Amino acid sequence: MTPTAPDAVAATRDVHRAADPDQPIWITLLDPAEVADAAARVDPAAPLAGTAVAIKDNLDLAGHPTTAGCPALADRPATSTATAVRRLVDAGAVILGKTNLDQFATGLVGTRSPYGACHSVASAAHVSGGSSSGSAVAVATGLVPLALGTDTAGSGRVPAAFNGIVGVKPTRGLISTAGVLPACASLDCVTTFTRTVAEARPALAALAWADPDDPWSRPAPAQPPAGIATRMRVVAVPDRPLGLDPAHEIAWRAALTRLGAVAAHVVEVDVTAFLDAARLLYEGPWLAARWAAFGQLLEPDGPHLDPTVRDIVRRGRDVPGADVFAGLDRLAALRRRTEPIWSDVDALLLPVTPGHPTLAEVAADPVGVNARLGRFTNFVNLLDLCAVAVPAGQRRDGLPFGVQLIAPAFADAPLLDLAAAWCGEPVADAAADATGSIAVAGATGSLAVAVAGAHLTGLPLNPQLVDLGGRLAYRARTAPGYRLYRLAGPGLPRPGLVRTGDGPAGGIAVEVWQLPHQAVGALLGTVPAPLGLGSVELDDGSRVVGFLAEEHGVRDAVDVSAAGGWRAAVRPVGPGSP
Repeated sequence: MTPTAPDAVAATRDVHRAADPDQPIWITLLDPAEVADAAARVDPAAPLAGTAVAIKDNLDLAGHPTTAGCPALADRPATSTATAVRRLVDAGAVILGKTNLDQFATGLVGTRSPYGACHSVASAAHVSGGSSSGSAVAVATGLVPLALGTDTAGSGRVPAAFNGIVGVKPTRGLISTAGVLPACASLDCVTTFTRTVAEARPALAALAWADPDDPWSRPAPAQPPAGIATRMRVVAVPDRPLGLDPAHEIAWRAALTRLGAVAAHVVEVDVTAFLDAARLLYEGPWLAARWAAFGQLLEPDGPHLDPTVRDIVRRGRDVPGADVFAGLDRLAALRRRTEPIWSDVDALLLPVTPGHPTLAEVAADPVGVNARLGRFTNFVNLLDLCAVAVPAGQRRDGLPFGVQLIAPAFADAPLLDLAAAWCGEPVADAAADATGSIAVAGATGSLAVAVAGAHLTGLPLNPQLVDLGGRLAYRARTAPGYRLYRLAGPGLPRPGLVRTGDGPAGGIAVEVWQLPHQAVGALLGTVPAPLGLGSVELDDGSRVVGFLAEEHGVRDAVDVSAAGGWRAAVRPVGPGSP
């Protein structure tokens, strides 16, 4: 239920009463009179009417300082409000205050703040995660239902995981960063914290906007890119151990078991290239971007500066220009190595962190512990992906454990649906997502068509489906009993899918595309014999129209069923192949 405006006023009183010096959530709390005045102006029909919101103190709020965790900036009130904050206010939200953070949003621990270190809501001895520490704890403790953070390297997902809440890191540029004190402008994302996926949806809908005043903003495409399915059914997991702490490992194994009840298919993949990309953020030239963003605020040294933040970022001033371009080349190579994975799966499941350190462990090794926390999060913005951190129960010691669902850019809407399924929440049925651009499978005037060969995402004939107005509805496999053949003949290799009754028990990989009715006839006209349309039974027992081969047409064909699908059957083998 959407709160009413007086709820924000009551929340303000609760926040002031609940102030705890051992849990320094807030840097600036708004005066109750200012909150009451804002609440009185809220339109009751607004989508976020009266929702109390906390914002990380690297986002501007007119009339209040943006400290970014640096007390030297506390006497400089902002003259305008960050676009993301303004859009929440325009949607009826009421701002209660500005929250603590790792200084200059540089850290994943939540301890690098002269205003004090937050801790996990489950343990005073364990870190809250950062850099959006205060925002995450404000939601986890029930002070507000919604908070804004930022996530450059994982600063939204790590504190969400450590406090048992939902952290949405959208596609870069989907939410404006105008009015955000930058950490690394090309990678910065405004993120949300909520207790449920359902609470995140209207917030993301209000926040998503192509801002002409933000050079890093970009509009969501009218239709998501071709490989993004409306319904996510195939989830990848790492094909090898991840080196997790023992308590995390046990919780991760439980999460993998849980995934079997959420995803239709779980696929093991090599995540080495993703993890190699993650190391670039602090071991590569991107430190120079932080120095460019706020390096001038790190001189001269003084008690207002966190020594770890200063030491890390000052290394960026000496990065040679040649190293920057070498880093970009390395990132491009790693991105190319990851791309084939997204042709076969909808999302990737990973733990958010390898472990959950104590405040004492961070104090003993502030750089090393922090670096390890970013192992599974640092690559997401570098590789232009979106992600949602979701709770995955508790470790045996009672600490929250979180996982993240990761997908390509502009897959935000179906990824939220997958996150909702993970959390046991209803999946949205609306025809429009947070970006205003999702097509519903089974829409009027369209037909679901299964393809098994060169029309698959990323293969040579896939552009035909896109040009005909098609949209990938979901990835699937056939029911058992189908075989796949490589048909003889010149030109582009062609597949022949035949139900022989003795095919692989796991079926054959297919994609189901939603095509306008008139497009189906046009497509059929491009398909030569012995292929034609017929009924294909899928792994879930449903039936769709699909391209099948006549049995007499595969007598001289090569049986490639053992590959499990056409993409694997035609994939090059040898040096340089993915």
